[in-house]
Amino acid sequence: MTSNKFDAFAITAANYDALTPLSFLPRTALMFPDRRAVVYGQRSYSWKEFYKRCTKLASALNNIGIGRGDTVAVLAANTPEMVEAHFGIPMSGAVLNTVNTRLDDETLAYILGHGEAKVFIVDYELAPQVKNALKIHGDNDLFVIDILDLQNTDNPATIGATDYEAFLATGTDKFQWDMPTNEWDAIGLSYTSGTSGRPKGVVYHHRGSYLMSMGTITDWDLPRHPNYLYTVPMFHCNGWGHVWTMAALAGTMFCTRAIVPEEIFSSILEHDISHFGGAPIVLSMLLNSPAAKDFSCQHTVQLMTAGAPPPASILQGIEKLGFNVTQVYGLTETYGHTVMCTWNSDWDSLDEEARAKLKARQGAAMVQTAGMRIVDMESREDVPADGQTIGEILIRGNTVMKGYLKDVENTAASLTNGWFHTGDLAVMHPKGYAEIKDRLKDIIISGGENISSVEIEGVLHRHEAVALAAVVALPDEKWGEVPCAFLELLEGAQVTEKDIEVFCRTHLAGFKRPKKVIFGELPKTATGKIQKYELRILARSGH
Repeated sequence: MTSNKFDAFAITAANYDALTPLSFLPRTALMFPDRRAVVYGQRSYSWKEFYKRCTKLASALNNIGIGRGDTVAVLAANTPEMVEAHFGIPMSGAVLNTVNTRLDDETLAYILGHGEAKVFIVDYELAPQVKNALKIHGDNDLFVIDILDLQNTDNPATIGATDYEAFLATGTDKFQWDMPTNEWDAIGLSYTSGTSGRPKGVVYHHRGSYLMSMGTITDWDLPRHPNYLYTVPMFHCNGWGHVWTMAALAGTMFCTRAIVPEEIFSSILEHDISHFGGAPIVLSMLLNSPAAKDFSCQHTVQLMTAGAPPPASILQGIEKLGFNVTQVYGLTETYGHTVMCTWNSDWDSLDEEARAKLKARQGAAMVQTAGMRIVDMESREDVPADGQTIGEILIRGNTVMKGYLKDVENTAASLTNGWFHTGDLAVMHPKGYAEIKDRLKDIIISGGENISSVEIEGVLHRHEAVALAAVVALPDEKWGEVPCAFLELLEGAQVTEKDIEVFCRTHLAGFKRPKKVIFGELPKTATGKIQKYELRILARSGH
């Protein structure tokens, strides 16, 4: 490459610094030390206090030998400890692995082993489950720390070598931690279900997490000092990255352990909540709650939703309660939302029903997203923006994952020809707005969580009466989608739907168990491949 006069400058510490969301914390703690950072019931920490606690966590981890390249796993509800983990763990140089709280023991054990966790921070409510997973995992060197949450219980179950507050006390808030020198360094590890049946470890880097936060601020039009109700599980795509976004804006995060509509309504009024997020199931729960009848708010609450295409009727209903809904689309592989249904002034004059239908679209590329395309499945050329022609969504940019941990083959297959191939089918509307129509992958999205049909099929195939099993998504009013199993039994075998339900209880997490079981010969191609598209039609027809 030919150089020119503008290439004569060197990159130095004075003119270049690695992008990282960790940089938000010391700045905010300095500028707004007394503003509240985290509120959880009776517990409340200012940004100054929060920064000190995160620094002590980093120091304590460093004291036991944790540093760059190590994995620290966290299995917890949305509590202050989970928020602190998003800063304290990467401040130590380690990688944060937030783990889904709804996983079964075997999958949890697999993640601990595959991610090579050296420290495991565990919420007391999940201790019994973790105890079984640790037996399967079999690593006696794994350092386990209990989150006691004495505000929530007087008698927490413990399985660790120490509890979180005691561990924090071994660190110092004078610890001199270092920002990453390379913004490509890993900051997070999130596991997502895939067609292989085993969850895949998605690796995030500091640059992507920084830009994700900045993109959310600009595209969601966030103000300084928002009051954010944290209903999005922080284990899912790092809570859509909003932990870091709130730090950039010196906002206040109001934590909640569970989704309870009555408590959400009361929190909005009590704490003057300005923003929160949730999957469409959360919108449905709010809309159908008896408390909705008496809910009256003097200000509009901004609500971000993602995880599954929400019905226009749900959007209509929830906005009548005083919420302004913004739908976003993304995957674990894109740090969460990468596409947003940004409001277009052309829609102002439309009636309520028409606006709700437009808001049900997934949207256009966000500012941090370098590009989004919808391409024909055969020609791989862009489909026309006619709202009719279906193709696959492709994404590229700084908020696409580094890759799948220890999985060169799937990484190469997903990141092809300069684009991330989502496996989601959509149509393109004018002005770059995409609308999802179906999914290439046999992933079931239930309550915003990905479920691998292959994993469920693998369990069902272990039943002594089952010859063939296929699992597809069954539309569900509450969860969006739930698993529906089709079983072809061995000749002469007899089994009931109740028998299958009992069998699955010991092998699958509750949200992964089939909610409907249909018996009969499975439709197959000439080569013996099960025709799942026919099963989807059968499932939706109620047969």
